Amino acid sequence: MNPSSAGWIKKFIKEIDQKALCNAYAEVDDLYHGLKSGGFIYGMSLVGLAPQAKTTLNLTIEEHTKINLLHALCYTYFKKNPKGEYDDCIAAIVAFYQLMGKGQPGLLHKLSFAKNPSDNLEAIINARLHENNLGRNAEVSSLITYVLLFIDILVFQEYLKGDQEVQRAFDRMEHLCIQSCTWALESKLQPNKYDHMFIEMLRNALKKPLKHSEIPAQELLEQMAETSLLFKQFLMDVCCLGVWDDRMMDAAELHFLQDFEKALGLEPGTALAGVGDLDQFSRTHAQSVRLFEHANPVKLLYKQSSAMVKTLILRNKNRLIKELAESGELVKLLTLSTVRDLNKKEKQKVKDQLLDICKTVPSLTLFLLPGGSLLLPIMVKLIPKLLPSAFNENAIDE
Repeated sequence: MNPSSAGWIKKFIKEIDQKALCNAYAEVDDLYHGLKSGGFIYGMSLVGLAPQAKTTLNLTIEEHTKINLLHALCYTYFKKNPKGEYDDCIAAIVAFYQLMGKGQPGLLHKLSFAKNPSDNLEAIINARLHENNLGRNAEVSSLITYVLLFIDILVFQEYLKGDQEVQRAFDRMEHLCIQSCTWALESKLQPNKYDHMFIEMLRNALKKPLKHSEIPAQELLEQMAETSLLFKQFLMDVCCLGVWDDRMMDAAELHFLQDFEKALGLEPGTALAGVGDLDQFSRTHAQSVRLFEHANPVKLLYKQSSAMVKTLILRNKNRLIKELAESGELVKLLTLSTVRDLNKKEKQKVKDQLLDICKTVPSLTLFLLPGGSLLLPIMVKLIPKLLPSAFNENAIDE
């Protein structure tokens, strides 16, 4: 399965049995821990939820995030509607996002020919992830990456219970989450220049909805204490990210986390357990886990672009190797045809592989064009038969 190509949701549905999806986690709390251990809660998904769809690709953070978001939304739906079907689930998720006004499709999707719910949901999820970087609070969303996506799951849970005020519910949770981030950063004894910059950006974001800007801190804490236990756990984990972004914790930060823990009404030790989970995640994946990216925007863009190009090159290399390996059988069949007549099945293989080879040459010209790699998903979506069979990881065998 390739979450960057069209048809990945259909492939997800085909490979992951609905019963297995629900049985993997007994309760929503277990799902949360699965999302946290995989990095979704930290805004950097590196591991998928169980059960996982098969893929030969080394998935990127964005691709893991897409799968985990869909997986969690489907799990939430089936826990509420155990007798429901995937078609009903996908339709409900699309309706939810449309009502919430998130993940609005761009011009490209509006001009596409996709009409079925799964194709629409692919476009919505893709837009939702990029909206996180370029949305209403662009500067904040670009700093906390995909962390706020978990709010989608919480609000979807309320939507399935009949709550139609999903936009207001999302805005409220988003505001409380950003506020908790601000407090976490302000708790540092010696904030660096990046901390000061992010604090100012977060404050500006909180002032945008004017009705929130004058709410006293005590009242905000009371609002947080009245939320669900799962959301309070999420707020605590976000604060752990905020104070631990430099992988150090001073006395003031620890004092803040313990006071915040008490104000939320969480069990003693929850804050330290959250920091321990974050530390374990970082050690397991041998990389620095940060809530904020401390980098010059131009350098960051170059770094992300370089990583994307590298991924595309490696994937296309593997696709071409696979295509040539598949075509290796063609030589054997052609050699065999010189000593005997091929049967119907063998003749069809020769026909298919000859056609694939003919397709390979024009498809390679895509990569010679400026931005050619970006055209590949469009070609797969609009004219899939122009590309070799090895280029479509989301093809479903009938």
